[in-house]
Amino acid sequence: MADFNATFQKTLDILLEEKKYSSAKDILSTMAPEDVAAVLQELDEKPAALLFRLLPKKIAAEAFVEMESDFQEELIKGFSDKELTAILDEMYVNDAADIVEEMPANVVNRILSNVNAETRTAINQILQYPENSAGSIMTTEYVSLRLGTTVGQAINQIRRKGSDKKSFYTCYVTQNRKLLGRLSVKDLLLAKDDDLLIDDLMKTNVISVNTHTDQEEVAQMFSKYNFMALPVVDKEQNMVGIISFDDAIDVMEDETTEDIEIMAGMTPSDKTYLRTSAFSLFKHRIGWLLFLMVSATFTGMIITNFESALSQLVVLTAFIPMLMDTGGNSGSQSSVTIIRSLSLGELGFPDIGIIIWKEIRTAVLCGIALSAVCFAKVMLVDRLLLGNTDVSAMVALVVCLTMTVTVLVAKVVGCTLPLFAKKLGFDPAVMASPLITTIADTLSLLVYFGIAKFFLHL
Repeated sequence: MADFNATFQKTLDILLEEKKYSSAKDILSTMAPEDVAAVLQELDEKPAALLFRLLPKKIAAEAFVEMESDFQEELIKGFSDKELTAILDEMYVNDAADIVEEMPANVVNRILSNVNAETRTAINQILQYPENSAGSIMTTEYVSLRLGTTVGQAINQIRRKGSDKKSFYTCYVTQNRKLLGRLSVKDLLLAKDDDLLIDDLMKTNVISVNTHTDQEEVAQMFSKYNFMALPVVDKEQNMVGIISFDDAIDVMEDETTEDIEIMAGMTPSDKTYLRTSAFSLFKHRIGWLLFLMVSATFTGMIITNFESALSQLVVLTAFIPMLMDTGGNSGSQSSVTIIRSLSLGELGFPDIGIIIWKEIRTAVLCGIALSAVCFAKVMLVDRLLLGNTDVSAMVALVVCLTMTVTVLVAKVVGCTLPLFAKKLGFDPAVMASPLITTIADTLSLLVYFGIAKFFLHL
């Protein structure tokens, strides 16, 4: 794929150099809008703007939606009002709303002044809903059928207006804006009689979401029910729009990216890596790094408090990194598993007892396996192979017992922190792996030195 892209880019550069703009347009017109957007963003501003103007309006509008906001802004600045209106007319309302949300005030004013009153109202309606809510990602363009409509009339309506709708595979039956039922195009096409009323075909058990439902919950519903579209209703149960499958996929991608960044100890960013400046990366990372650095001082304080014990048996120091790393890794494994299950809706806070009990059993098995290997390593490698006479069987026992307890404690901490975060209304991913690692490190040292003092009489 990379070789293909490089070859295509080279071909396009040659066509532009030879001013064969028509040939370049013909090639771009056969490509998917996403690929057109990617190609144009690799070009300089002037040839990109020229090729964009040559594209068919439908393709141009679809490609424009897929572009980065800064590139969109540059194109808009070069558009005439007529060109801007033509592009906006080909867009779905929710895509136009997304663009408006990313643009500076002067560009927003220009966009809104170049759309009709109906579209302007729809955009403003979407923008008024809270960020990351169902209302903020919905579109108002859907197929609505009235009670008493025949199958033949419904099909004709889809033929007339379907091309302007975001999705017409699922139609919704409404009366006075109230959502009464749904039916698919398949139901209409397979109906035995065109005179049959849709009232007799529609399904009344319609699953819908409220405008203020969190977008992550919406995405989970798409995954659970395999929807192509999901209706959105307001607090009065009036239908106001739909969320399409592609928008749900975008939400899943955004939420996954956000969780990965948070779990890695970073502030989420809505820009791609290559379009993010070094200073922006610094701002997104430094907060967590400072917090984790300060929190790690507790580890140093614990070691300082047990300095006298360490001075009596210095060999204990050699096993600290292994124990801390094992504890951190164990906690991270549990937290990632629980966070994933919470995101998919498989678990909730009421399951905390079951979760802790399962993690305890898992920890015991992991601890025993790790301790057995650790004991063999300490006695065979550290004592016999390396000839460290300070490593006795009792020291090995202390290390292995600490290993077992550390794994147990770390896994309990790793599985409970996300649950409590969810219970308190926070994103479970805020319990980032570095934070759990820091907590596990502190606890593992306390356990290590406590066991060492007890068994070795330090």
